[in-house]
Parts: sequence; C-alpha cells; structure tokens
Amino acid sequence: MPTFIVTGCYTAAALKGMIANPSDRAEGARSVVEASGGKMLAYYATTGATDWMVIVETSDVHDLLASLMGVGASGMVSNIQTVRAFSAEELMDMQKRAGKAAQAYKSPA
Repeated sequence: MPTFIVTGCYTAAALKGMIANPSDRAEGARSVVEASGGKMLAYYATTGATDWMVIVETSDVHDLLASLMGVGASGMVSNIQTVRAFSAEELMDMQKRAGKAAQAYKSPA
C-alpha cells in the first residue's frame, strides 16, 4: 500500500487547548487516518518548521486528502503538507526502470 508522510503545525488555539486539556494527539491523528480508510504507522511531535508528522499507508490518497481538508478547516492545524514516500525497494525498482527508459530515449540533437 502506498505510504505518505503528512506534516503540519498546531495553531495557537490548538496549543492553548493542549495546555489546558492535555490529550493524546496520536490517537486523534489515528482516528482521522482510519476514518479515511488508511492505517497510521507512526505519529511524531517534531521540531523545526512543523510541529507534527504522521506516517500513513492508504490505498486511496483522495480519501486521506479529504480528511485532511476537514482537519485543516477545524482551525486547529495549519501548513498541512503531504508527500508520497517510497521504500528502498521501490526506489531500486525506479532505478531499474530509469535505466530501461534511458536506453529507449532518443536525443533530439
């Protein structure tokens, strides 16, 4: 199943709520991922440009993105970004395919 890495930031309102009422944000993320038909592989609080990262497997990225639109509309998170992640095995396969494609390529010059 395809893997995606989703990152984002908590808003000031979310942080205020988390301080007043600490909660397991991994479980919150898991419920959204599972509602979209995916499987959450990991949740991390992060430093740097984003506050959190979720690693997800899903067969339908459209459902995942629809769920993330709902989360973004809540006003509790911002700067949501989703990238497709590829395993080492998938990268190896891409390299082999690239070699075949390069052999078939005809330069215009």
